[in-house]
Amino acid sequence: MKKIALLGSTGSIGTQTLQVAAEHPEHFQVEALAAGGNTGLLLEQIRQFKPAKVSVATKEAAETLKSQVPAGTKVYFGNEGLIEIAAGTDADTVVTAVTGSMGLPATLAAIDEGKQIALANKETLVTAGHLVMRRASEKGVPILPVDSEHSAIFQCLNGEPRERLSSITLTASGGSFRHLSREELANVTVEDALKHPNWSMGSKITIDSATMVNKGLEVIEAHWLFGLSYDEINVLLHPESIIHSFVEFEDTSIIAQLGNPDMRVPIQYALTYPDRIPLKANRLSLAEIGKLNFREMDFGRFPCLRMAYDCGRMGGTAPTVFNAANEVAVARFLRREISFLQIEDTLEKVMQQHTAIADPDLDVIREADQWARRVASE
Repeated sequence: MKKIALLGSTGSIGTQTLQVAAEHPEHFQVEALAAGGNTGLLLEQIRQFKPAKVSVATKEAAETLKSQVPAGTKVYFGNEGLIEIAAGTDADTVVTAVTGSMGLPATLAAIDEGKQIALANKETLVTAGHLVMRRASEKGVPILPVDSEHSAIFQCLNGEPRERLSSITLTASGGSFRHLSREELANVTVEDALKHPNWSMGSKITIDSATMVNKGLEVIEAHWLFGLSYDEINVLLHPESIIHSFVEFEDTSIIAQLGNPDMRVPIQYALTYPDRIPLKANRLSLAEIGKLNFREMDFGRFPCLRMAYDCGRMGGTAPTVFNAANEVAVARFLRREISFLQIEDTLEKVMQQHTAIADPDLDVIREADQWARRVASE
């Protein structure tokens, strides 16, 4: 029986994680849940899974929740509550599925307590990959990827000599606007951007997929997860999202991981690794699909991906600033304050004003993050 603490339980990854847990009650016990402001859905989850501890974003939401939760369930709130859910329970695995850089302190706290991390919050490694991976190594804590692309690479590398690896390739669907020219992007709407052709995801990550920022963050995450240089990490457009990613070895052999677009698969694999258990999901039929398509990445069409590579190579606080500026820009787009193309304009202008600081500690990372948010808001 694996005991789970889930950060971001009401989001897309969180709800699908609980679907996996509900399908296999003999394998998983939900110890703790953390959510933002969707207390209605959280209350349903509490009643179904009966966790020992829960946390919400605000004190007001916590007070409201306390009168409705079952006896014995403790309620927390804010950043301290998130850390309590991550590090203060009997859970042996912490699924970090919160959106944005808020997942970093809780992830570090869980690592310090020796808890296995199922990582669905790529911003944690983008913002402070050097700190997280160093701390995980010191504590002997495994970081298991939940992103479909990183899960694919992780599976392809199982049992293979890492010194014989030549490169990895992350596949990208191209997002909601993959068939549009840059001229056609000028007037796209929020509603258009939120219609991802393949995956069911939250609004922020869906916008990031359309700008290709999401793939850029995945490149930086892969750098830290697998210890690779940026020259060893490629991106390939693959509209069907059937090949989730692949690896190439020195002898030119390529190993790929395939499957229908279903986030429950990598979620469950991270929870059961190194074992596998059944999952009620549609099986892939290559005969029905008939053909798969691929295109080289066009960095002119997707400049945010180029910026992500640049920031990754620059290192230090550059990825932190890139991520923070993007969070603000996406939020402003969703509020209809800026246009879709102004997201990348915002990133470009913020990065032009930033001088990266090498090997930053947590305080420097926080300062860089706050600076980037302030500049991006302007």
